[in-house]
Amino acid sequence: MRVGNAPCSWGTLEFEGMAGEKLTCQRMLDELAATGYTGTELGDWGFMPTEPSALKAELARRALTLLGAFVPVALRDRNAHGPGEERVLKTARLLADTHRAMGAETAPFLVLADENGTVPQRTQNAGRIRPEHGLSAAAWEVFGAGANRIAAAVKKETGLRTVFHHHCAGFVETPAEIASFLSCTDPSLVGLVFDTGHLVFGDPGHDPDIVPRTLDRHADRIWYMHFKDCERTVAARSGTEGWDYFASVRNGVFCELGRGCVDFRTVLEWLRRRGYGGWVLVEQDVLPGMGTPRESAQRNRDYLRTLGL
Repeated sequence: MRVGNAPCSWGTLEFEGMAGEKLTCQRMLDELAATGYTGTELGDWGFMPTEPSALKAELARRALTLLGAFVPVALRDRNAHGPGEERVLKTARLLADTHRAMGAETAPFLVLADENGTVPQRTQNAGRIRPEHGLSAAAWEVFGAGANRIAAAVKKETGLRTVFHHHCAGFVETPAEIASFLSCTDPSLVGLVFDTGHLVFGDPGHDPDIVPRTLDRHADRIWYMHFKDCERTVAARSGTEGWDYFASVRNGVFCELGRGCVDFRTVLEWLRRRGYGGWVLVEQDVLPGMGTPRESAQRNRDYLRTLGL
């Protein structure tokens, strides 16, 4: 297994109104490489170069592999499927063309997601979602059909595989919602990017074994891994004080690896037993201008080395 880190660890997030002060992609990539990572994702469209040769140059200069790109689509809305497919394919073409230009061994993933943070009820109740906040059976059919349609288009046009990112403040947050999503999507087209931190924060039952249970339950659909930690004390305070998703992030619900409640040693043991040979992508979501990204990235990488990664 190899280890990458993502632009979101430097405050580059996909949400509207989150512009703030951001580092340039050049500085972010310099810091990412200097702290011991060898892969990264694309980040928001336009954060990194959108022309394959220019993107290849930035990555090759630092010996980095392009692992994927996160693209949100409001899949619950049938009318959003067409425009969403166009946006996804634009990104998928850039991934595929850059991959071919670099001759990398591992193909990147198109990381599909809900349009998280856009539905007030879901955003306000992130980390404490109840069944009545979720989709109806008919809405799940629309949601799954959209994911299947987009993943099929990506595969047909670019040959890339699509993984779906379960994510707090979206309609696929809780363990039950992850299961519902996987049950209504084609396992030959749509895999899961397993995000440890979002799973723990999004579990309304606060099951201490939710990570290994969910890994076992969906083992065959897990194609890609995101390592994120969750600070239980902050998560509990979020519920007590009624914070929305962004307030929870601002208050550090996604902490440095090893400082929260995710048992990464057990996760790595599970991955090794399964013969997982893909990438592990570290994510420590911070808002623009928040925290000390380079120092956190270094501590996160050092922590994973203590686990033999």
